[in-house]
Amino acid sequence: MRRRRLIVLLIALLAVMGAGAFAVLAANSTHGSPEKTAESYFTAWRRGDVQAMSRLVFQVPDDFMARHLSLSSSLRVDAIELAPGTLTMTGEESAEVPFSGRRKLRELGWWEFQGTLRLAVREKGWHVLWTPETLHPLLKDNGILELATVQAPSVELVTSEGERFPENSYAEYYLEKLADAYPHKKGTALQAILPDDSTQTLISKVSKPKAQKTTLSRAVQAAAARALDGVSDAAIVAIRSSTGEILGVADRLEGGSKAFTSLFPPGSTFKTVVAAALMGTGLSGSSQVECPATYQIPGFRSFRNAGAADRGTISFTEAFAHSCNTTFVEEATTRMEPGDLIEAAAPWGFRGLRLPTGAGGACGQIPEPEKLNLDWFGEAVIGQASVQATPLCMAAVAAAVESGVWRSPRLLPADEAADLEGPPLRDVELDTDVAEGLREMMRAVVEYGTAAGAGLPEGVAGKTGTAEVDTQSEHGWFIGYRDDLAFCVFVRNGGSGRSAAVPIAARFLQGL
Repeated sequence: MRRRRLIVLLIALLAVMGAGAFAVLAANSTHGSPEKTAESYFTAWRRGDVQAMSRLVFQVPDDFMARHLSLSSSLRVDAIELAPGTLTMTGEESAEVPFSGRRKLRELGWWEFQGTLRLAVREKGWHVLWTPETLHPLLKDNGILELATVQAPSVELVTSEGERFPENSYAEYYLEKLADAYPHKKGTALQAILPDDSTQTLISKVSKPKAQKTTLSRAVQAAAARALDGVSDAAIVAIRSSTGEILGVADRLEGGSKAFTSLFPPGSTFKTVVAAALMGTGLSGSSQVECPATYQIPGFRSFRNAGAADRGTISFTEAFAHSCNTTFVEEATTRMEPGDLIEAAAPWGFRGLRLPTGAGGACGQIPEPEKLNLDWFGEAVIGQASVQATPLCMAAVAAAVESGVWRSPRLLPADEAADLEGPPLRDVELDTDVAEGLREMMRAVVEYGTAAGAGLPEGVAGKTGTAEVDTQSEHGWFIGYRDDLAFCVFVRNGGSGRSAAVPIAARFLQGL
């Protein structure tokens, strides 16, 4: 009996010792595992059970639930998919699980993202270490995700052939102006506002813009752009003479200047307009005129030819071909009054009016000075004084010579351009004999005049121009046409038209 009591006592003692050892072991053990905790968190996240998620988070933030609900509500999230990667132990009591996910946004569809779930042992159990970037990496440091209404072009501008424009066409400014002229459509975008206050668009949805043809020809635009490669502060404008359609515009002018709107003294290219006015007084291409090295307007200033060239008595066509300043000054000041020049230039676009191309534009102007004397008149005759023109305007002058009609240039089909900027300026028909006389003169410029032997293709007719600029190098101009394509090449402060503009024109025409 005594022995039995001892056995019972021993068993009780062992039980007490075992219970104590178990209690000690239990007190020092870690509850759960990182794998199980991560699995439970992702399962609750997929269900949208934010309360269950919060129970797995160590020191859950006060705004934990609000952040989850607010993000889903503000982005209009209809579903979420999560794909955990392989868990990696980053220490004895820390781990992380990379995961990929995607949210289905009501307006934008599926949106993919990547994230990392971090875990650690806290208070003797595995918990999620939650921060806002667990929801999305861009929420770090108070980043914001939001839906925004965005504006998108309603049209995609294409060439006249219906093709997209190549990069580095140097027509980007005009295409942007055209696109901005059309009403924009509204769309939705998911944007991130980053800690530095910059905005990043993650995905967006807007209706597909319709293709809108311009008048720009892919071949002509490409040839113009490549002709200006390596050339700074210059522009080329090309126009279909018979319609006024702008076939190409390569604009590399600097300092905010633009070939459609910036005005420059046109130099001797303006002699095309003056020659037309002089033929209206009775001169013809065959008329004999004087081309001395210098000529002084009686009682006023003197003028000289480039290089002080003295050509004696020659035809008016030859005087035009060799750009005789003295001939033009003498003939104009003896046959016309200063006001006559302003009136004669108006039909050529020199009226200070805008040109409704679809992307804006201007032609030329001749502001009347306070003192309308012969000094001013002589300078205006050779494209100086207050005479100013855009490269677009001078291309239109060349187009008018070839076709016999001055037309308002445009970048869009006529009805489209009219809808955007109003009706074009009215066409102006040139006198038939005057137009033919100008064509003969411009052919002579290339055959034996100031543009001869410069590599221009056969069939080109044109006029060089060199415009003086106070304290700066001269502007170089060359206008011309061939086969229903009229053009203007302008090089600001590039030197003479012969040396600066004609070689570019040659490259342009040879590249067609």
